[in-house]
Amino acid sequence: MSAPERPALPAGLDPLVDADAMHATDAWAIDELGMGGGALMEAAGAALADAVVRFAPDGLVVVVCGAGNNGGDGYVAARLLRDRGRPVRLVSTVDEGRLRGDAADARDAVGAGEPWGAASLDGAAVVVDAILGTGARDAPRGTAAEAIEVLEATDVPVVACDVPSGVDATTGETPGEHAVAATVTVTFHAAAPGHWIGPGKARAGRLQVAPIGIPARPGPDVPEPWCGVLTERLVRALPTRATDGTKFRSGHVVVVGGSPGMSGAPCLAAHGAMRAGAGYATVAAPRSIEAAIVSRAPTETLGLVLPCDEDGGVTAEAADPIMDALGGHGGTLVVGPGLGRGGSRGALIRELVARLEGPVVFDADALAAVAGDPGALAGPDPGGRQAVLTPHAGELARLLDVPTPEVAARRLHHARTAATRSGAVVVLKGDDTIVAAPDGRVAVSPGGVPGLATAGTGDVLAGTIGALLARGTDAFEAAATGVWLHLRAGALATEEHGPDGVIARDVAERLGRARRDATA
Repeated sequence: MSAPERPALPAGLDPLVDADAMHATDAWAIDELGMGGGALMEAAGAALADAVVRFAPDGLVVVVCGAGNNGGDGYVAARLLRDRGRPVRLVSTVDEGRLRGDAADARDAVGAGEPWGAASLDGAAVVVDAILGTGARDAPRGTAAEAIEVLEATDVPVVACDVPSGVDATTGETPGEHAVAATVTVTFHAAAPGHWIGPGKARAGRLQVAPIGIPARPGPDVPEPWCGVLTERLVRALPTRATDGTKFRSGHVVVVGGSPGMSGAPCLAAHGAMRAGAGYATVAAPRSIEAAIVSRAPTETLGLVLPCDEDGGVTAEAADPIMDALGGHGGTLVVGPGLGRGGSRGALIRELVARLEGPVVFDADALAAVAGDPGALAGPDPGGRQAVLTPHAGELARLLDVPTPEVAARRLHHARTAATRSGAVVVLKGDDTIVAAPDGRVAVSPGGVPGLATAGTGDVLAGTIGALLARGTDAFEAAATGVWLHLRAGALATEEHGPDGVIARDVAERLGRARRDATA
């Protein structure tokens, strides 16, 4: 039996092209369009040379070339820079007899490079990394590995050709001990997932995508993209309130969470849900913190008191009132913010999973309650569920029972693993927040908002996604759009307060403006 066809990416994502698709695109441009490999290499080398001049207009350029087309791009750039009168030192990490085809022709047009050595970077104003390209997936070896280690540590600015050497362009992983830390990365035709997903994202520096003449819409034999970067266009596809609407049509979000000392988390989630468009929200919290919830929850929210145990945490007996709260007018459950650990929380989560039919967001301590067993969140019909998980790296590591450094090293892999095992969309938070669907689609946040690195912003995100689910938005699109709205609200808060002055409530308060601005 063949695997089901993966749905197309939402129109609100800018597609990213993985290494296999890029190879197929090049082949299509050469074989079907007759563009010629040498012409594509000439265009790529020219774009690389232009970037070097813009970034470092004076001084010695050291171009470090490997084998293959990436090295060929470097040879073209070296020739063009010399033609402009720029001093260039050309260095090779391979026996140049290994070069073939267009790369060999590019080398012959400029002359052979000197072998890589300890003094190769002496006097350099800028270095061009043309060692390994998008097809490299294994750990670098030999002289290439030696050069990459030096380029990783150098204080000289580095302009990377296509992808920083040592970074997997498809996954963002760095399979070897070292990878080039570029100041600027110039890639061609389209960006790759590894440019946007950590740890590769941090290695890419400032990313520039240069057109080289390939049409934007490739031929039928080129694989459809499975990954894309979030844009504001996602927001334009959301349903909005009509003049004859009601709070019930706008959606109900029930936030289950809170425990002694953590009453703020469910209130922030409810705040995010209301500002993201929910018609109304209910904060369901244990009796032990009722007074704190009343004083901290948004005025507009409803309250639901849940049974608690001796430590003040919610108990498994809370399942009935929670389901009753959802049953009246339907809605989305957001469970986990500030829930706490221990007691019968694990039993509560499993009971809710077994009984839920509507959409759900599992956040924070709801994930800890089933640590090591992501399948416990799959439910009786995972294929038909609208479920979203919102872990940070540590929470995902506990959920999958792997060390946190492994998640950091292979973020895409672990997000996809959790999505497959749980049957849910997984939002792995970070500067490169990854939204991974069980069907293989992935969305990546452009990031760049340090103001979000503060307590409580994850709770706001959970509520935001919950509000979009409550309006009937598909789980993958709700998660992706929620991440974008949250990012933009964080940027607005950062503009006003600075990155160190933002608090989570600032982000929740700007969700409405972020949504309005995106549709203006």
